[in-house]
Amino acid sequence: MLIDYTNLDSNKRYKIMSNTVIPRPIAWIVTEDEGIINAAPFSYFTPLSSDPAIVVVSIGQKEHGIPKDTLHNIIKHKKATICFVNENNIEEVKLCANMLDKNQSEITTYDIKTQTILEDFPPIIASTQTALFCTFYDKIDLPSQTTPVLLEIKFQYAQEGVFNERLDGLPDNIGRTGIVFKKMEDL
Repeated sequence: MLIDYTNLDSNKRYKIMSNTVIPRPIAWIVTEDEGIINAAPFSYFTPLSSDPAIVVVSIGQKEHGIPKDTLHNIIKHKKATICFVNENNIEEVKLCANMLDKNQSEITTYDIKTQTILEDFPPIIASTQTALFCTFYDKIDLPSQTTPVLLEIKFQYAQEGVFNERLDGLPDNIGRTGIVFKKMEDL
C-alpha cells in the first residue's frame, strides 16, 4: 500500500502519523498568564537537539485563528514547564485534555497538585517524576492550524532516585504508543 499524503485531509494525515511515529512522550505543558495556571497535554512532542537542548511541540488552535492557551502563554511569557506523564497521573492528564475557557485553570478545576521548584518558571505537576523548565526559542509558521514551537531546556527537575549521580536512570514516563494509548484515548 502506498499512501499519498497530498490526497489526505489533515485529520487523516494526523491519524496515520500519530499511529505510525510511536512511541512519543506526552508533553504535559504548564504555563501561566495573569495568575491562571494552564496545564495541557500534547502528543506531537519530541527532542530536536541536545546542543542547544531543544524540544519541539506542535500546538493546534482552539478554533480557526485563535491559538490554544498554551501557545498564547508561551509566546507572551517566553516560558513553559514540561512535565511527563506516569502511571500515577494518567487520569489527571486525560482531564487536562478537555478544552476550558482561558480564565479557567485545569489545576484548579481538577484539583491537581503542583509544586514550585523555580520561582521564574511555572510550577511542576507534583506527581511527575521529571520536568523540563524551558524558554521560548522560536516558532515555525506553517500554512496550517498547527504551530511547531521550539523550546530550549534550561533546567530539569528529577524526583529523588530517578537518576543516579552519573545521571544514569530512566523515569517511568508513559508515551503515546499503540498499547498504552488505549488507556489514554482522549489525548
